[in-house]
This record gives sequence, structure tokens and C-alpha cells, in this order.
Amino acid sequence: MSAAGRTNAADRRVVITGMGAITPSGHDVEALWTAVRAGRSAIERLDGEEFADLAVRIGGQVRDFDAEAVLPRALARRLSPVQHWAIAAADQALTQALIQAGFDSGGRAGDGAKAAGDSTGELPWDDTRVAVIAATGSGPVDAMQQATRALSEGGPRAVPLTLAIHGAPDSAAALVSQRFGIQGPAQGVSATCASGAIGLGEGLRRIRHGYADAVLVVGMEDCLNPVNLSSNANMRALAAGFEDNPDAACRPFDRMRSGFVMSQGAAAILLESSESAQARGAEVHAELAGFGAASDAHHPTNPHPEGRGAATAVRECLHDAGLDAGDIDHINAHATGTPAGDAAELAAFDAALGERAPSVPISATKSSTGHLLGASGVVEAIIATLTLRDQVLPPTINLGDPEFEGWDFVTAAREADGGSSVDTVLSTSFGFGGHNGAIVLRRPGTQR
Repeated sequence: MSAAGRTNAADRRVVITGMGAITPSGHDVEALWTAVRAGRSAIERLDGEEFADLAVRIGGQVRDFDAEAVLPRALARRLSPVQHWAIAAADQALTQALIQAGFDSGGRAGDGAKAAGDSTGELPWDDTRVAVIAATGSGPVDAMQQATRALSEGGPRAVPLTLAIHGAPDSAAALVSQRFGIQGPAQGVSATCASGAIGLGEGLRRIRHGYADAVLVVGMEDCLNPVNLSSNANMRALAAGFEDNPDAACRPFDRMRSGFVMSQGAAAILLESSESAQARGAEVHAELAGFGAASDAHHPTNPHPEGRGAATAVRECLHDAGLDAGDIDHINAHATGTPAGDAAELAAFDAALGERAPSVPISATKSSTGHLLGASGVVEAIIATLTLRDQVLPPTINLGDPEFEGWDFVTAAREADGGSSVDTVLSTSFGFGGHNGAIVLRRPGTQR
């Protein structure tokens, strides 16, 4: 497409037509939503021998996932679990997006890969007009850790040659593009815990401005290992002392909150131009209406106490969507359960939304799922989409003694009032280093 063509295509509406998830709450989107809506915690004690001496031994684990049901054995053995989950979530998202429109969703990958459905299928878009974005804070960290041990114990020849191919944070983007024959840009996006939201925002911009017709955004993370757990525990960032009661550990906005809880998993969203979705009869689950991002420029780990960068991201997101504070019906907050982070986030909402901020219902779903770090923005975009679909606000669990008065925290699943619907959800994602991202999703059929 020419530069002039891209200009003319600017401001196209961008919609979600497919979703997938492999999380501690379940191995698909509906399992995730069922657990979160019911307020069921996915956090458990980590009982493996490698965790025995750690100060913090809780987290959200992906259990009983069969990689060989998704990938050939030879490829599965060469990849890290986080890549298995990312590919499986991508399969689910494409399958939902394409089969619902009566299209065969099979992939066309090399290296013996097989996708959901018939592996000879074609995608309904020009191969060069589809992009893949892998959003992650760390990528396959286990591969580097294992290679380092191999080097120490066996010397240079013991280092796996596949580390150079599959060990990078962006490697899942290449794996997914090869799997489905996607020839548009395949890249990684890394902005710590804001990675998923920023990946979705970059996908939005690619489609809106005419550089792509569809973008597959995959958020992925796996830091449940002794190195990453110890590092975060040493910073006193993690909730500690909950080994006997792990489901009570993550306590956003509660006076007793003491840190976040790390979880692993992956989630995928297929973004598409509304014209493309309409032309092929695809079901639209939500519109990704706006995106904003900013930096605190403040501290390596602590957020700006007034939520400076977060407020800027929210303002930019609303402006991008053509909305104002009065148009936001619900917030799915970043809310990890750290003392400074939760306070700064509410300060950001105060600054960005003004006097209406305390009256907007807020859910903090990491209380159920744990914090999937770089994948969390995509996971929570899926939860926000299903909030719009079912008109049910998911609960914040473990919030028995709110520190902040006057805010509308959702502590039990809440159906939309008969006189008012939930048409827009603001979802926020913030991370170490002062990274801030915000997206807003809109219910299909509502006016801009």
C-alpha cells in the first residue's frame, strides 16, 4: 500500500475477533473468565524441590498443559513452556476468529508444526498485511538459565545451539509467524508489566493507520523460577508469608496488602479492521477504541507517587478514543497489591478522570489470577472484553478492609444495572522502570 493509501486509511476502527488464553485459571478463555467471575484464586504453594529454600514460595502455575497436543514432539522439546503457551493461545485466538466466520483456521508452518484444525488452511488476509507482536517482559528466561548452568557444568560445547534461535524474548513472534505463514512484521514488545497493553496499542496503530489488516498480539510470561522469585522477593516486591494460605496473598487496595504474586501463562488477541471483519462475517467481541502510553521518568521500581505517567497514559487513551471521563463505565485496574503501586494508581485516576473517578466501578482481577507480568495486559483485555459481553463486573477478592475511602471497588460479581449498561472498560498496565500503558475497549454496536 502506498503512503497516500495509508494516510487515507487512517482512523479505521479496530475490533477484537479472536481470543485465546493459557493461564493458571484455565487453558482457554472461558475457563479464565469462569474462575475470575467466580472470584476463585489461582494462587497456590510452590512445592517443587527448587523452591524449598526461597523466601516466597507461592505463585500461579499453569498445570497439566500438554505441549504435544499443540506441537510435534521434536519442536516441543526444543521450546520453553512459555513458548508452548504462547503458540497455543495464538491457535485459540485464530481458531475463534476464523471458524466463527466459517473459515478453516489451519496453519501452514514449517518445522513440522501443526495448528488447530487442518494444517493446510489459508488465512483470509493478504499474508503481508498481517502482523504478529509478542509482548513479554522477559521471554523464555528458563532457556538462558539452563544454558548458563550447562556452560558452567559442561563447558562451551554443552550450551544448546537452539539458544540463539529460540532464547530471545521476541522468538515467539517468529514461531507464530512461521506457523501460520504470516509475512507481515513479526516483532517483540518489551516494557516490563506494561508489555501486553503496549503490544495491543501498537497493533491498534498498525491497523488504524493502514499498515495491516490484522494483528495477532500474544502476551507471554514465565518467571516462576528461583532466580526471578528471589530477585523480586529481595526487593520486597512480593507478598510474603502466605505459604499456608496462598489464595489470600494478593490483596489489591486492602490495608494488609504487602506485594504482588507472580503467575505464568500466555494470552492472545486477534485484532482486525472493522471493514475486514464485516466483509468476512466475523463475530466482533469488542472494539479496541483507544490507547495511551507514557513514562514516569522517576525511579527504577517505584511509581511516581502522584501517578504522573499513569495519568498521562489514561488521558492519552481517552483522547485517542474520543472519550471523556464521563464515558468510562468500568475500570479493570493494574492493581497488583503493592502499597505504593495501588496508591499511585488511584492518584492517577483522580488526576485523569477528575471528580468522577471515585464513582467508576473498579475491579482488580490480579487478586484472582496473580500477576502475569508482561502477559497481564492481554489477559486483562480479554477479561474486559468478556465483562462487556456478559455485562458482569468481576470481583476483587481479598478486599475486606479497603485503605482508600470513597471509591467504588467491586468486591462481588456485579451485574450491570437494568437502567445502564457497561459500554466501555478502561484497562491499565504499569511496570518497573515507570512504564505505563492504558487501553479502552468498547462494546460492539455502541456509538463512538
